[in-house]
Amino acid sequence: MADEITRNLGMELVRATEAGALAAARWMGRGDKNAADGAAVNALRHVLGSVDMHGVVVIGEGEKDEAPMLYIGEEIGNGHSPDVDIAVDPIDGTRLTALGLPGAIAVVAAAPCGTLYGAPPGIYYMEKLAVGPDAVGVIDITQSIKWNIQALARHKGCAPSDITAIILDRPRHAAMIGEIREAGARVKIIGDGDVAAAIAAATPDTAVDIPIGIGGAPEAVLAAAAIRCIGGEMQCRLYPRNEQERWQVEGLGVDIHQVLRTEDLVRSDDVYFAATGITDGDLVRGVQFYSDGATTHSLIMRGKTGTVRRMEAHHRWKKLAMYSSLAAAPVEVPLASV
Repeated sequence: MADEITRNLGMELVRATEAGALAAARWMGRGDKNAADGAAVNALRHVLGSVDMHGVVVIGEGEKDEAPMLYIGEEIGNGHSPDVDIAVDPIDGTRLTALGLPGAIAVVAAAPCGTLYGAPPGIYYMEKLAVGPDAVGVIDITQSIKWNIQALARHKGCAPSDITAIILDRPRHAAMIGEIREAGARVKIIGDGDVAAAIAAATPDTAVDIPIGIGGAPEAVLAAAAIRCIGGEMQCRLYPRNEQERWQVEGLGVDIHQVLRTEDLVRSDDVYFAATGITDGDLVRGVQFYSDGATTHSLIMRGKTGTVRRMEAHHRWKKLAMYSSLAAAPVEVPLASV
Protein backbone atom coordinates (compact mmCIF):
# COMPACT_ATOMS: atom_id res chain seq x y z
CA MET A 1 0.00 0.00 0.00
CA ALA A 2 1.26 3.47 -0.85
CA ASP A 3 2.53 5.54 2.07
CA GLU A 4 0.30 8.34 3.27
CA ILE A 5 1.83 11.77 2.74
CA THR A 6 1.40 13.60 6.02
CA ARG A 7 2.36 17.12 4.96
CA ASN A 8 1.54 19.47 2.11
CA LEU A 9 4.25 18.47 -0.33
CA GLY A 10 3.02 21.07 -2.80
CA MET A 11 4.44 23.87 -0.66
CA GLU A 12 7.89 22.34 -1.17
CA LEU A 13 7.42 21.45 -4.84
CA VAL A 14 6.62 25.08 -5.64
CA ARG A 15 10.18 26.06 -4.68
CA ALA A 16 11.31 23.83 -7.55
CA THR A 17 8.88 25.25 -10.10
CA GLU A 18 9.83 28.79 -9.05
CA ALA A 19 13.49 27.94 -9.60
CA GLY A 20 12.77 26.40 -13.00
CA ALA A 21 10.65 29.36 -14.07
CA LEU A 22 13.23 31.93 -12.98
CA ALA A 23 16.00 30.13 -14.84
CA ALA A 24 13.92 29.61 -18.00
CA ALA A 25 12.64 33.19 -18.03
CA ARG A 26 16.22 34.43 -18.49
CA TRP A 27 15.97 32.90 -21.97
CA MET A 28 12.56 34.31 -22.86
CA GLY A 29 12.46 35.58 -26.42
CA ARG A 30 16.11 34.74 -27.12
CA GLY A 31 15.24 32.07 -29.69
CA ASP A 32 17.06 29.17 -28.03
CA LYS A 33 14.55 26.66 -26.64
CA ASN A 34 17.26 24.10 -25.79
CA ALA A 35 19.11 26.60 -23.62
CA ALA A 36 15.87 27.59 -21.90
CA ASP A 37 14.96 23.96 -21.24
CA GLY A 38 18.47 23.13 -19.99
CA ALA A 39 18.41 26.05 -17.56
CA ALA A 40 15.00 25.02 -16.23
CA VAL A 41 16.02 21.37 -15.86
CA ASN A 42 19.18 22.26 -13.92
CA ALA A 43 17.44 24.63 -11.53
CA LEU A 44 14.36 22.50 -10.97
CA ARG A 45 16.40 19.32 -10.46
CA HIS A 46 18.68 21.05 -7.94
CA VAL A 47 15.80 22.18 -5.74
CA LEU A 48 13.88 18.89 -6.00
CA GLY A 49 16.97 17.12 -4.71
CA SER A 50 16.62 18.95 -1.39
CA VAL A 51 12.97 18.00 -0.75
CA ASP A 52 12.19 15.52 2.05
CA MET A 53 10.99 12.62 -0.08
CA HIS A 54 12.09 9.52 -1.92
CA GLY A 55 10.78 10.33 -5.36
CA VAL A 56 10.98 8.40 -8.61
CA VAL A 57 10.46 10.26 -11.87
CA VAL A 58 7.69 8.50 -13.81
CA ILE A 59 7.10 11.37 -16.24
CA GLY A 60 10.10 13.48 -17.14
CA GLU A 61 12.53 14.50 -19.84
CA GLY A 62 12.69 11.06 -21.45
CA GLU A 63 14.64 7.85 -21.03
CA LYS A 64 18.04 7.86 -19.33
CA ASP A 65 19.96 7.63 -22.61
CA GLU A 66 18.17 10.74 -23.88
CA ALA A 67 18.24 12.94 -20.78
CA PRO A 68 21.02 13.37 -18.19
CA MET A 69 18.59 14.65 -15.54
CA LEU A 70 14.93 14.21 -14.67
CA TYR A 71 14.82 11.07 -16.80
CA ILE A 72 12.20 8.40 -16.23
CA GLY A 73 13.30 6.18 -13.37
CA GLU A 74 15.61 8.72 -11.76
CA GLU A 75 15.43 8.80 -7.96
CA ILE A 76 15.05 12.31 -6.64
CA GLY A 77 14.75 13.99 -3.26
CA ASN A 78 16.88 13.48 -0.16
CA GLY A 79 15.87 9.84 0.27
CA HIS A 80 13.58 10.31 3.28
CA SER A 81 9.91 9.27 3.32
CA PRO A 82 7.40 9.50 1.76
CA ASP A 83 7.85 7.35 -1.35
CA VAL A 84 6.28 9.21 -4.25
CA ASP A 85 5.87 9.22 -8.01
CA ILE A 86 7.08 12.45 -9.62
CA ALA A 87 5.77 13.92 -12.87
CA VAL A 88 7.71 16.92 -14.10
CA ASP A 89 7.82 19.22 -17.09
CA PRO A 90 10.49 21.89 -16.52
CA ILE A 91 8.94 23.92 -19.34
CA ASP A 92 5.51 23.21 -20.71
CA GLY A 93 5.99 25.41 -23.75
CA THR A 94 9.72 25.57 -24.63
CA ARG A 95 8.94 27.17 -27.99
CA LEU A 96 6.67 29.69 -26.28
CA THR A 97 9.53 30.64 -23.97
CA ALA A 98 12.07 30.88 -26.78
CA LEU A 99 9.79 33.14 -28.82
CA GLY A 100 8.52 35.19 -25.87
CA LEU A 101 4.95 33.99 -26.40
CA PRO A 102 2.33 33.57 -23.64
CA GLY A 103 1.43 30.39 -21.77
CA ALA A 104 4.72 28.75 -20.72
CA ILE A 105 4.87 27.22 -17.22
CA ALA A 106 7.14 25.03 -15.08
CA VAL A 107 5.23 22.07 -13.61
CA VAL A 108 5.71 19.33 -10.99
CA ALA A 109 3.21 16.84 -9.58
CA ALA A 110 3.65 14.18 -6.91
CA ALA A 111 1.48 11.31 -5.68
CA PRO A 112 2.03 8.12 -3.66
CA CYS A 113 4.29 5.55 -5.28
CA GLY A 114 2.56 3.57 -8.03
CA THR A 115 -0.42 5.90 -8.51
CA LEU A 116 0.54 8.01 -11.56
CA TYR A 117 -0.30 6.53 -14.96
CA GLY A 118 2.48 5.54 -17.32
CA ALA A 119 1.57 5.27 -21.01
CA PRO A 120 2.51 1.99 -22.76
CA PRO A 121 5.96 2.05 -24.40
CA GLY A 122 5.87 3.65 -27.82
CA ILE A 123 2.72 5.71 -27.23
CA TYR A 124 3.30 9.44 -26.94
CA TYR A 125 -0.11 11.01 -27.60
CA MET A 126 -3.67 10.99 -26.28
CA GLU A 127 -7.02 12.45 -27.26
CA LYS A 128 -8.17 14.74 -24.44
CA LEU A 129 -11.24 16.45 -23.02
CA ALA A 130 -11.51 18.19 -19.65
CA VAL A 131 -13.95 20.32 -17.67
CA GLY A 132 -14.10 21.90 -14.25
CA PRO A 133 -15.99 20.70 -11.16
CA ASP A 134 -19.18 22.45 -12.28
CA ALA A 135 -19.47 20.15 -15.33
CA VAL A 136 -18.41 16.70 -14.08
CA GLY A 137 -20.43 14.01 -15.84
CA VAL A 138 -21.33 16.24 -18.79
CA ILE A 139 -18.62 15.38 -21.33
CA ASP A 140 -18.13 12.09 -23.19
CA ILE A 141 -15.02 11.61 -25.33
CA THR A 142 -16.71 8.81 -27.27
CA GLN A 143 -19.21 11.35 -28.63
CA SER A 144 -18.58 13.97 -31.31
CA ILE A 145 -17.12 17.40 -30.68
CA LYS A 146 -20.47 18.96 -31.57
CA TRP A 147 -22.25 16.72 -29.05
CA ASN A 148 -19.84 17.72 -26.27
CA ILE A 149 -20.06 21.45 -26.98
CA GLN A 150 -23.84 21.35 -27.07
CA ALA A 151 -23.99 19.26 -23.88
CA LEU A 152 -21.68 21.70 -22.10
CA ALA A 153 -23.69 24.70 -23.31
CA ARG A 154 -26.97 23.13 -22.11
CA HIS A 155 -25.42 22.37 -18.73
CA LYS A 156 -24.13 25.91 -18.33
CA GLY A 157 -27.42 27.37 -19.51
CA CYS A 158 -25.84 29.28 -22.38
CA ALA A 159 -25.56 29.20 -26.16
CA PRO A 160 -22.74 27.26 -27.88
CA SER A 161 -21.40 30.65 -28.99
CA ASP A 162 -20.66 31.38 -25.31
CA ILE A 163 -18.40 28.30 -25.08
CA THR A 164 -14.68 28.73 -25.82
CA ALA A 165 -12.69 25.65 -26.83
CA ILE A 166 -8.89 25.68 -26.69
CA ILE A 167 -6.86 23.58 -29.10
CA LEU A 168 -3.26 23.22 -30.26
CA ASP A 169 -2.36 24.62 -33.68
CA ARG A 170 -1.45 21.37 -35.43
CA PRO A 171 -2.28 19.99 -38.90
CA ARG A 172 -3.97 17.00 -37.25
CA HIS A 173 -6.49 19.38 -35.69
CA ALA A 174 -7.71 21.08 -38.87
CA ALA A 175 -10.88 18.97 -39.07
CA MET A 176 -11.52 19.35 -35.31
CA ILE A 177 -11.29 23.13 -35.54
CA GLY A 178 -13.87 22.98 -38.32
CA GLU A 179 -16.16 20.88 -36.10
CA ILE A 180 -15.84 23.32 -33.21
CA ARG A 181 -16.76 26.21 -35.47
CA GLU A 182 -19.64 24.26 -36.99
CA ALA A 183 -20.95 23.61 -33.48
CA GLY A 184 -21.08 27.37 -32.97
CA ALA A 185 -18.39 27.62 -30.31
CA ARG A 186 -15.50 30.04 -30.20
CA VAL A 187 -11.98 28.73 -30.76
CA LYS A 188 -8.75 29.71 -29.03
CA ILE A 189 -5.82 28.27 -30.96
CA ILE A 190 -2.49 27.97 -29.14
CA GLY A 191 0.95 27.03 -30.38
CA ASP A 192 2.01 24.93 -27.39
CA GLY A 193 1.33 24.43 -23.69
CA ASP A 194 -1.52 21.94 -23.44
CA VAL A 195 -0.94 21.30 -19.70
CA ALA A 196 -1.76 24.91 -18.89
CA ALA A 197 -4.62 24.87 -21.39
CA ALA A 198 -6.32 21.84 -19.82
CA ILE A 199 -5.94 23.21 -16.30
CA ALA A 200 -7.19 26.66 -17.31
CA ALA A 201 -10.28 25.09 -18.87
CA ALA A 202 -11.00 23.22 -15.62
CA THR A 203 -10.42 26.30 -13.46
CA PRO A 204 -13.28 28.73 -12.76
CA ASP A 205 -13.04 32.32 -14.00
CA THR A 206 -10.66 31.72 -16.89
CA ALA A 207 -11.23 32.57 -20.54
CA VAL A 208 -11.64 28.98 -21.78
CA ASP A 209 -14.20 26.22 -21.14
CA ILE A 210 -12.95 23.01 -22.70
CA PRO A 211 -9.69 21.71 -24.20
CA ILE A 212 -10.13 19.60 -27.33
CA GLY A 213 -7.64 17.67 -29.39
CA ILE A 214 -4.63 15.39 -29.34
CA GLY A 215 -1.58 16.16 -27.20
CA GLY A 216 1.23 14.52 -25.31
CA ALA A 217 0.46 11.58 -23.01
CA PRO A 218 2.83 12.83 -20.26
CA GLU A 219 1.14 16.23 -20.37
CA ALA A 220 -2.23 14.52 -19.91
CA VAL A 221 -1.09 12.98 -16.61
CA LEU A 222 0.29 16.28 -15.35
CA ALA A 223 -2.97 18.03 -16.21
CA ALA A 224 -4.97 15.21 -14.61
CA ALA A 225 -3.06 15.69 -11.35
CA ALA A 226 -4.23 19.29 -11.16
CA ILE A 227 -7.73 18.48 -12.34
CA ARG A 228 -8.08 15.79 -9.66
CA CYS A 229 -7.09 18.39 -7.06
CA ILE A 230 -9.67 20.84 -8.44
CA GLY A 231 -12.40 18.19 -8.56
CA GLY A 232 -12.89 18.44 -12.31
CA GLU A 233 -13.01 15.70 -14.91
CA MET A 234 -10.58 14.60 -17.61
CA GLN A 235 -11.15 11.94 -20.24
CA CYS A 236 -8.45 10.60 -22.57
CA ARG A 237 -7.84 7.85 -25.10
CA LEU A 238 -4.51 6.59 -26.39
CA TYR A 239 -3.71 7.90 -29.85
CA PRO A 240 -1.32 5.79 -31.96
CA ARG A 241 0.17 8.01 -34.65
CA ASN A 242 0.62 5.20 -37.15
CA GLU A 243 0.04 1.49 -37.67
CA GLN A 244 3.37 0.58 -36.11
CA GLU A 245 2.42 2.24 -32.83
CA ARG A 246 -1.02 0.63 -32.99
CA TRP A 247 0.45 -2.86 -33.49
CA GLN A 248 2.96 -2.30 -30.71
CA VAL A 249 0.31 -1.29 -28.18
CA GLU A 250 -2.19 -3.97 -29.19
CA GLY A 251 0.64 -6.50 -28.91
CA LEU A 252 0.88 -5.56 -25.24
CA GLY A 253 -2.81 -6.34 -24.80
CA VAL A 254 -3.74 -2.68 -24.31
CA ASP A 255 -7.16 -1.53 -25.53
CA ILE A 256 -6.57 1.74 -27.37
CA HIS A 257 -10.29 2.49 -27.29
CA GLN A 258 -10.47 2.44 -23.47
CA VAL A 259 -11.52 5.76 -21.97
CA LEU A 260 -8.98 6.81 -19.36
CA ARG A 261 -10.59 9.03 -16.76
CA THR A 262 -9.06 11.27 -14.12
CA GLU A 263 -9.02 8.42 -11.60
CA ASP A 264 -7.18 6.17 -14.07
CA LEU A 265 -4.47 8.74 -14.72
CA VAL A 266 -4.05 9.69 -11.05
CA ARG A 267 -5.11 6.84 -8.78
CA SER A 268 -4.99 8.69 -5.47
CA ASP A 269 -6.57 11.75 -3.92
CA ASP A 270 -3.27 12.27 -2.10
CA VAL A 271 -1.84 14.19 -5.06
CA TYR A 272 0.09 17.46 -5.13
CA PHE A 273 0.57 19.90 -7.98
CA ALA A 274 2.66 23.04 -8.43
CA ALA A 275 3.08 25.29 -11.46
CA THR A 276 4.90 28.60 -11.88
CA GLY A 277 4.44 30.92 -14.82
CA ILE A 278 7.37 31.60 -17.13
CA THR A 279 5.48 33.83 -19.56
CA ASP A 280 2.06 35.40 -18.97
CA GLY A 281 -0.89 33.11 -19.67
CA ASP A 282 -4.51 32.27 -18.85
CA LEU A 283 -3.44 30.22 -15.83
CA VAL A 284 -0.72 32.31 -14.15
CA ARG A 285 1.37 35.39 -14.85
CA GLY A 286 4.97 35.02 -15.96
CA VAL A 287 8.23 36.00 -14.27
CA GLN A 288 8.73 39.73 -13.83
CA PHE A 289 12.34 40.89 -13.41
CA TYR A 290 13.40 44.10 -11.73
CA SER A 291 16.74 45.64 -10.70
CA ASP A 292 17.53 43.51 -7.65
CA GLY A 293 15.19 40.55 -7.99
CA ALA A 294 12.11 39.06 -9.61
CA THR A 295 8.49 38.18 -8.92
CA THR A 296 6.95 34.78 -9.66
CA HIS A 297 3.32 33.69 -9.76
CA SER A 298 2.43 30.11 -8.90
CA LEU A 299 -0.49 27.74 -8.45
CA ILE A 300 -0.31 25.09 -5.71
CA MET A 301 -2.93 22.38 -5.27
CA ARG A 302 -3.58 19.53 -2.84
CA GLY A 303 -5.94 16.75 -3.82
CA LYS A 304 -6.82 15.45 -0.36
CA THR A 305 -8.20 18.80 0.83
CA GLY A 306 -9.09 20.33 -2.54
CA THR A 307 -7.07 23.41 -1.56
CA VAL A 308 -5.95 25.66 -4.39
CA ARG A 309 -3.45 28.38 -3.53
CA ARG A 310 -2.20 31.22 -5.71
CA MET A 311 1.19 32.46 -4.62
CA GLU A 312 3.07 35.61 -5.53
CA ALA A 313 6.70 35.44 -4.44
CA HIS A 314 9.35 38.14 -4.48
CA HIS A 315 12.94 36.94 -4.88
CA ARG A 316 15.88 39.18 -3.92
CA TRP A 317 19.18 38.30 -5.59
CA LYS A 318 21.44 39.54 -2.76
CA LYS A 319 19.65 37.46 -0.15
CA LEU A 320 19.62 34.40 -2.38
CA ALA A 321 23.30 34.88 -3.23
CA MET A 322 24.25 34.76 0.45
CA TYR A 323 22.44 31.45 0.86
CA SER A 324 23.52 30.08 -2.49
CA SER A 325 27.22 30.53 -1.72
CA LEU A 326 26.76 27.84 0.93
CA ALA A 327 24.54 25.61 -1.18
CA ALA A 328 26.59 25.95 -4.41
CA ALA A 329 23.51 26.11 -6.63
CA PRO A 330 24.60 25.23 -10.19
CA VAL A 331 22.56 27.93 -11.94
CA GLU A 332 23.22 31.42 -13.26
CA VAL A 333 20.88 33.13 -10.80
CA PRO A 334 21.12 31.99 -7.16
CA LEU A 335 17.99 29.92 -6.64
CA ALA A 336 18.68 27.29 -3.99
CA SER A 337 16.46 28.94 -1.39
CA VAL A 338 13.68 29.98 -3.78
